[in-house]
Amino acid sequence: MDTFHIVRPARKAPINQTLVGYVGSGDLEVMIDNSDNPQADIYIHSSSSAGEQRWLALIERIEASQPLPMMRMDIHDFSATPGVIRLRLEQALEQALTKEASYE
Repeated sequence: MDTFHIVRPARKAPINQTLVGYVGSGDLEVMIDNSDNPQADIYIHSSSSAGEQRWLALIERIEASQPLPMMRMDIHDFSATPGVIRLRLEQALEQALTKEASYE
């Protein structure tokens, strides 16, 4: 299992603690929590040996459509496809930035 830590610029925004997805075959889990750090701290625990550059590219694509909030994001990946990864990241960010916290 590889672990990566990616730090990205972030904006101050109220967020809710969020959990989407589940750890299982071909899927991933994304957890978001508040942070006092003025950045987005993203920790990726992956069974894939694809590397940090692949993850950074996926996160940068999401940043192109929406700025990241100040947060701690933990991702547990068990060989999810890039499409599933993007879907789960977008779902987690949407839920974290809504007024009511929700868990899926």
